[in-house]
Amino acid sequence: MSPPEFETVPFAEALLRGAKKHPDRDCIVVGDDRVTYGALEARARLVGRSLIALGIERGDRVGILMANGLDFTDLLFGASLIGAIPVLYNARFKAREIAHVTADAGIKVVVTNDVVEQHTDYVELLNKAEVQKAPSMQNQIFLGTGLRDGFMDRDTFYDLADSVDPSVVEERHEGTVVTDTALMFYTSGTTAMPKGCPLDHIVLQHAGVVGGKDRLQLIEGDVVWNPLPMFHSAFTQPLTGTLHFGGTLISMAHFEPSEALDLIARERVTVAFPAFPTITLQLLHHPRYHPDAFSDVRVMLNVGPAEELVAMQALMPHTTQITCFGMSECGGSVAMCHPSDPLVMRSECSGKALPGVEIAVRDPETGKPLANGEPGEIVARGRGVFSGYYNDPAKTKAAFWEGGWFRTGDLGVLDAEGRVTFRGRLKDMLKVGGENVAAIEIEGYLALHPAVNLAQVVGLPNEKYGEVPVAFIELVPGVTATEAEIIDFCRGEIASFKIPRCVRFVNDWPMGATKILKHELRDRILIEMAPT
Repeated sequence: MSPPEFETVPFAEALLRGAKKHPDRDCIVVGDDRVTYGALEARARLVGRSLIALGIERGDRVGILMANGLDFTDLLFGASLIGAIPVLYNARFKAREIAHVTADAGIKVVVTNDVVEQHTDYVELLNKAEVQKAPSMQNQIFLGTGLRDGFMDRDTFYDLADSVDPSVVEERHEGTVVTDTALMFYTSGTTAMPKGCPLDHIVLQHAGVVGGKDRLQLIEGDVVWNPLPMFHSAFTQPLTGTLHFGGTLISMAHFEPSEALDLIARERVTVAFPAFPTITLQLLHHPRYHPDAFSDVRVMLNVGPAEELVAMQALMPHTTQITCFGMSECGGSVAMCHPSDPLVMRSECSGKALPGVEIAVRDPETGKPLANGEPGEIVARGRGVFSGYYNDPAKTKAAFWEGGWFRTGDLGVLDAEGRVTFRGRLKDMLKVGGENVAAIEIEGYLALHPAVNLAQVVGLPNEKYGEVPVAFIELVPGVTATEAEIIDFCRGEIASFKIPRCVRFVNDWPMGATKILKHELRDRILIEMAPT
């Protein structure tokens, strides 16, 4: 396995190099707001100095809980520049999940901003989570408008920078090595709560840079549209590639199809990374969409069922659509199609492993390598694969086979040429609007309801979100509850995408030798929901 042909540097170094080479080029655009490479470097250095003034040392965790915006990227690069570790809260998490992430990661400073769509008040959530009581927490920063009790305001935070000599930021950055942790996501898994997923600078940038060069075929000056949440690896992957090649990344505060069409045309987007059909289909089916709307877009990446990908490609005559396979633990993608692949390959499989990564398929029970075409668990290893979960050696051990093979928990096959085809999830997971959701996490919360004796959650196919959760519940004998009561119990306590869309009450369960047969529960709800 030959190493990829690129020099890995610390994450923030790509920004500094871009600021030297083309300081006046737009680096990031979020709706109507934009910042050049030179200006973003200056803003990041200011953030870095303010964080140092607050006592943030190399390796300290800085939590970012924000909507998409330039404040987010200022904090992301500013923390990275001084060797701190940005921890990206999922902005859809509720208080219970936020409290877990804060304590588990050992966050010292959390930074947030104003109320965003769906009336989410991040300050209120942080207060409800009582993050100020976390043993590690030292400061809470509010970069929104006005003042919030218990939070340092924007002016006070940035004024702190005056007390720190700029050379200290430079010293911190020069001491960063590529094997240091660059940032940390919290991703749902087979545990009751999200787990920390630390990526070093190599893994963070591998999919974006190597995938960007070899598959998306990024070039200097490319304009890359990515409307996805900044806390997600589906944002950091194209971000790292765009900066490496000296392009401009176009983001959105939140996705709205009419605004997106205007933005793509106005900015003359050349590469698009919407990733999920739930976004792309809203563009392609918009009344204002026409085949020439994407005339400048060379390549677009989407992930979805083969039939859906073929149908979308037919509506984009100027654009080559490719797909991929990956996860947050690998910084985004580990396999990706090539634009020169025929349509059938760009739709029915996820392409070959990226340079620097190996992919195989193994028996999920024994770990035995399987022959081409034989379905099993997809495993990966190499420069683009993380080393393990934060603060949890048991989960890390369970996630790897001997030899450094990461167990993705996904079912798939390899063909004779090394192309991987995704066949579904082996883990008891749902994929709701692009978010990984562990069934056991929802089940664990439902079990807190005093009327619930046992809960089991399965996924119901959904046209908009891919899947939505459905709960089957056995009540405590002699106690009653309604579907509405169970759903209301979840509201405001777990992320909205985890709340069951419907609840069914059962008195007995379909059983195997020792386990409830979830596939039979899933069959029940599919039959019930089938059109008559």
